[in-house]
Amino acid sequence: MDLTGKTAIVTGGSKGMGLGIAKQFCDQGANVVVCANDAVSLEEVGRVIGSDRLITVLADVSKQADMKMLTEVTVHAFGGVDVLVNAAGIQRYGTVIDTPEDTWDEVMNANVKGIFLAAKYAIPEIDKRGGGSVINIASVQAYASQTNVAAYTASKGAIVALTRAMALDHADVGIRVNAICPAAIDTPMLRWAADLWKGDSTAEATIEAWGKGHPIGRVGTVEEVAALANFLATDYCKFMTGADIKLDGGVLSKLGIILPE
Repeated sequence: MDLTGKTAIVTGGSKGMGLGIAKQFCDQGANVVVCANDAVSLEEVGRVIGSDRLITVLADVSKQADMKMLTEVTVHAFGGVDVLVNAAGIQRYGTVIDTPEDTWDEVMNANVKGIFLAAKYAIPEIDKRGGGSVINIASVQAYASQTNVAAYTASKGAIVALTRAMALDHADVGIRVNAICPAAIDTPMLRWAADLWKGDSTAEATIEAWGKGHPIGRVGTVEEVAALANFLATDYCKFMTGADIKLDGGVLSKLGIILPE
């Protein structure tokens, strides 16, 4: 799991899975550059991780100039890029009928365009290092959907398709591109959703109920996502590219039909 000597960019790295991955990478010896579009949350990153191998950058993944700047800052600080983790993402609710056009664009810009722009500038630098790893955070909703998440589900399906395309395009220079597809993970985004949909219950009870929908019986942790990302960033999986890896507590293995006892 050792990442000493490697340099990683983590978009959306100030909260949730991105923050967990950034911390894991720093703990394993990597230089890490975290970007987010929220200055307040970026200040918290330094307190949580507390490493002299960490740099935070205020940047919007949907802005081309920001993603170009992010890669330039990384190269200037650490000499190159070995790993790109695209963890930036948002969740919005609605069907295709009631989702406003600007909300659709907001989701696609953050969840899909952000990967495109971050990779546009990071991949040439990874190429200069003789290869490396790109890790895209997708979702189980790339395969199966709940109701009222049209934009979100579409964006996550697009990430898995884009992962395959990138893997093919850059395999010849030793750049591996894989997607992690988590089910429910205990993040600020999940807790926001639980608070939104708790009804007469509590957010905590709602998360517990959602966890019971997974055969393992609970929601996942950011540390579990980070451990998988850490493996994908190492040289131990040089033969893995174009993969979409389900980290889902078994939820996609389960049919809704239950046989009587």
